[in-house]
Amino acid sequence: MAPTSIHQIAVELSLQTDLTGSAVAGPWVEELLANPWQGWCQSWLNCLAENLPPAPSYELTLLFTGDRRIQELNQQFRHQDKPTDVLAFAALEVDFPLTESEEMGEPLYLGDIVISLERADQQAKERGHSTKLEVVWLTAHGLLHLLGWDHPDEASLTTMLSQQSYLLTLIGQHPPLLV
Repeated sequence: MAPTSIHQIAVELSLQTDLTGSAVAGPWVEELLANPWQGWCQSWLNCLAENLPPAPSYELTLLFTGDRRIQELNQQFRHQDKPTDVLAFAALEVDFPLTESEEMGEPLYLGDIVISLERADQQAKERGHSTKLEVVWLTAHGLLHLLGWDHPDEASLTTMLSQQSYLLTLIGQHPPLLV
């Protein structure tokens, strides 16, 4: 997929679900999947262009799953045997040279964002906003992690949350009020 203009970043999003064994059900899941996730990710990457390594286009995966699956991934990769809301698996390391396939014009794979819809639904209820808003919030958070953002301390967390809020306003979503 080629950019539509010199300032547009092309992105291909693979939206996947694995809700096997989860308590997530109902029409809200289908409504959630019907959102313009690829367009949102493209808007965010256009905004974050200075954080991207040069490439003709970009790819990423967004996986919606349940607590059981995300707990397995959290145990396997972070050695924490508990469910979490979002995991991000960056495919790039800082200052890594492009591979031959990327230099040949193939999309640069940014990584995977995995979100537990069970955890997102629970957090949305606790925070008094919609599950959709919580999932969009977590997706923006995961995308920032794919691009190298982190929050090892309060100052960097505040900066990252501010950037997440800005990304949500770019797509017409009102960022959640965090307590």
